[in-house]
Amino acid sequence: MGARMETLSIYYYLAFPDQSQTVFLLEIDPVKMELINNIPETLPGWTNLTFHQCPHCPLDSAHHPYCPLAANQVNIIKQIGPFLPYHKVQLEVVTAERKIVQATTLQAAFGSLMGLVMPLSGCPHTAYFKPMARFHVPLANSSETMFRSVSMYFMAQYFLHKEGKSVDLNLTGLSRIYENIHVVNTSIAERFLAASTQDSSVDALVQLDIYAMTFLGILEEPLQELRPLFSAYFDEYTPVSLR
Repeated sequence: MGARMETLSIYYYLAFPDQSQTVFLLEIDPVKMELINNIPETLPGWTNLTFHQCPHCPLDSAHHPYCPLAANQVNIIKQIGPFLPYHKVQLEVVTAERKIVQATTLQAAFGSLMGLVMPLSGCPHTAYFKPMARFHVPLANSSETMFRSVSMYFMAQYFLHKEGKSVDLNLTGLSRIYENIHVVNTSIAERFLAASTQDSSVDALVQLDIYAMTFLGILEEPLQELRPLFSAYFDEYTPVSLR
């Protein structure tokens, strides 16, 4: 039998100017790439699957009484709810590979945290981004997110090709994935409105959705801005010999 893979751990430390600190520990099953020990035993009503359920949700309440994405946000909402989105924070993200520290706003930090939690929650629409969650980049901007998601999508096409399945080189499928993510973000925002008396959670989600909106429609124009980075491939490019 092979050695058992260790649980992946990612820490999000948020330090506020008054010296107070909030810590989020995300433990991840390395095989399923889903969060573990992150859903409280008692869940509020706004996490029920049928409460503002996404119109394109493939889950049914008989087998999934709670929305997996909403249920995995409960602990975060409880801790961040009292604060305002523009509060300054010192964000420190610690993984097994590195530590990243940056001064930012609660909104940006929360958006980054949510961007990590969403693919790992068990939501069928966000599961496509599990590879990006595995190699998480905190506070990634729109260009970084676009580069990483397109690269991820084309790697998926490589694996599909190796198994003899049809592939998509026009990013049609990726655009559809992001359209579905936008619907998820809109529906989960309605849940958050019912969950928080402050706007920090909702505002962070809106900020996160900017990245999803980037991919709605044709991707050609923003991608062309990155083309010069690949000039070496067009300069009499010859693949390395396999000999």
